[in-house]
Amino acid sequence: MIIADGVWQQIFNFDDYGELLVLVRNSLIAGAALGLVGGLVGVFVIRRDLPFAVHGISELSFAGASAALLLGANIVAGSIIGSLIAAGTIGLLGSRARDRNSLIGTLMPFGLGLGVLFLALYKGRAANKFGILTGQIVAVDTPQMSWLLGTSALVLIALAVIWRPLTFASADPEVAEARGVPVRALSFAFMVVLGLAVALSVQIVGALLVLTLVVTPAAAAARITASPVLLPVLSVVFAMASIEGGILLALGGSIPISPYVTTVSFVIYVVCRLAGTRRTRKFGGRRGGRRRVLELG
Repeated sequence: MIIADGVWQQIFNFDDYGELLVLVRNSLIAGAALGLVGGLVGVFVIRRDLPFAVHGISELSFAGASAALLLGANIVAGSIIGSLIAAGTIGLLGSRARDRNSLIGTLMPFGLGLGVLFLALYKGRAANKFGILTGQIVAVDTPQMSWLLGTSALVLIALAVIWRPLTFASADPEVAEARGVPVRALSFAFMVVLGLAVALSVQIVGALLVLTLVVTPAAAAARITASPVLLPVLSVVFAMASIEGGILLALGGSIPISPYVTTVSFVIYVVCRLAGTRRTRKFGGRRGGRRRVLELG
């Protein structure tokens, strides 16, 4: 019982919660920005079947952040550089799904190996090493905040510019290309945008769990709606609920933020999946009943 209480205190401890809340003000602001970016980018990740690419980019982002940590440089900048290298490589060389997956499968262990090498050479605080992999709740200082918000604004502007043609190209690339939409250029542009979004997410949830911000919210939203308007709105809401809820829950514990964020995100997905399945059965049953009535008639 004593052991259980000790474990519970490590996971949830709300003593002096009000005083600790001040420490995560920057993280909450950054989390809102990342929720907006991750929710919107995730819509196209799901539509274009790119979850595996997100994981591949995150490994190179991890390598870039680890290299920056070793060299004493800006970790956000290192993470962004690593992500852009991965995203650009995938965008240029992985035009077909089979080629893309093979390339990502090659990049992932290479990036992870580089990251582990750089962390092994780093002789500073162990918390800094661990934070790159699993996220840190109070890691967002003022310089990092500037990088995060500036890059988030850049991603949102880029999405606003390419949203409509990218939606068309994602739904039916052959028809879009026949109508003059630059499908290949859009694909490369989106990979760059995805690389930036992944680099931003690494700063909060760590390199290993980026999928929970860039994939899971959009996947949950897609289970309950196919509306081109409601889907991105719900995806953003779910992403923000996951990151902000995770930060607020993690504040009362002594373990990294990522388990809280991933748990909130997973619960949202399960609820949406159950709701979507129930709705499908309900309307499917109605359609089946109507069909039988028509056949009998």
